[in-house]
Amino acid sequence: MIELSKREKTLVFIDAGYFSLLCKHFGKGKYLKVDIIKFANYLATKQNKWCEHIFYYTAPPFQSPKPTREEAERKARYDSWKAAMAKEKQFTLREGRCQKVEGEFTQKGVDTLLTMDVSSEPLDRNINHVIILACDTDFVPVLNNIRSKRGVQVALFYYSDRIRDSKFSMSNHLYTACDSCILLNKEDFTKNVRK
Repeated sequence: MIELSKREKTLVFIDAGYFSLLCKHFGKGKYLKVDIIKFANYLATKQNKWCEHIFYYTAPPFQSPKPTREEAERKARYDSWKAAMAKEKQFTLREGRCQKVEGEFTQKGVDTLLTMDVSSEPLDRNINHVIILACDTDFVPVLNNIRSKRGVQVALFYYSDRIRDSKFSMSNHLYTACDSCILLNKEDFTKNVRK
């Protein structure tokens, strides 16, 4: 095992929507309260890397023009979590927006923010390795670009149930845009639950 101080640096990019889906899946319908900082460092260690910084992409909870009590409480919890995470030097929160369409909540702008950061942050920080926790093939062009034009190695952490058209089915197109693909399991999440 290489000493921590001598490990190559990596950046960790986490799509919160996908992360949340996995926390609920591995919690058997209840969200596991995973420590994001600990989890990201754990992923880096699995790659024998040093986690230099974590980028987390989400949207604040939806608020109606006249927020319901539930919406207000959800937003208060989010704001409290956001304030706590703002103190973490290793962590950057990137926020899109939440939109309600025909009763369904959708995040907007989150994938674009992730794409922008993946294309610029490794270069800005002079880092040649990134970890991404996402499942969207929209990221394929930017991953191919940073690999071919900038020499950045990409490690994808993902989960697949290997069932066609399930919420965890993955496109081979995403796999081919990465240098390594690491299948996550329940233990990866339960090891990093907040105390």
